[in-house]
Amino acid sequence: MTYMRCELNLSVHTVSSYQHDLNQWREFTTNGKIDTFEPCNITTYDLRMWVAHLASINMSPRTIRRKVQSIRAFYRYLNRYHGVTINPANELKLARIEKKLPIYIRPSETKAILDVTWDKDDFIATRNHLIMLMFYSTGMRCSELETLTDVNVDCSRNELKVLGKRNKERIIPFGDEMRETINIYRTLRDDIVGTTPERFFTRPTGEPMYRKLIYNIVHRTLTEAGIHSSRQSPHVLRHSFASDMLNNGANLNAVQQLLGHKSLASTQVYTHITYRELKLNYQLAHPRALKKGG
Repeated sequence: MTYMRCELNLSVHTVSSYQHDLNQWREFTTNGKIDTFEPCNITTYDLRMWVAHLASINMSPRTIRRKVQSIRAFYRYLNRYHGVTINPANELKLARIEKKLPIYIRPSETKAILDVTWDKDDFIATRNHLIMLMFYSTGMRCSELETLTDVNVDCSRNELKVLGKRNKERIIPFGDEMRETINIYRTLRDDIVGTTPERFFTRPTGEPMYRKLIYNIVHRTLTEAGIHSSRQSPHVLRHSFASDMLNNGANLNAVQQLLGHKSLASTQVYTHITYRELKLNYQLAHPRALKKGG
């Protein structure tokens, strides 16, 4: 875990997921007697039994695949630093998982959410509105918004600096609407807290926001707006940001930089969304696109 966190610069959430996967596997493979765990004695057959167990409890293929990848990474670490010569997880054959298109919210839906009137004298209402606006206006990840510092939000330049995956920093511009909302929020926050806190988003006590609280704010706001239950997470607003940028003519490489994607392939998935929108518009608008009565 220390190696992944300090040497590979993986995020806290990724390290936590690996740790959970490996602890769960160790518990299973030793029948609960974790003190007897000996990774050099594990075989591919043992891992197949583990995968079969996960499938038997109706775990999704995607989650199973991630757990196997955690074990592969663990053995790669043992190979490199502890002289272990085997990696039984490499022999596992897993079914390919069909890539799903990112779930997003239509521009009309985001407009309805963000164009609402809120009490600008109310700290909680202003903060929650700004969270929604910032997710959609910048495309940032939930972890990036959670750890955003006050000093890295620059209203004189209309830009903010976020710390992304693998501790990589990037600059994201924002518009005048968000700048005005930030100024309102900062005034309310500093009056309540009594000082300027290190973290940009805080609770009324001055303590920083945490991931679950941010998720609940987004979930509740989208629920109240009548958004379907499968589209009620902060990441959906990130997807919506990317698809709307591309639909309105943004360059693919620019969107890649704004999202902080390491690979352009990760950003290209949004071009499939924009094509789907284009096809739908064609079918709805062109007089001969659909048969009469269709």
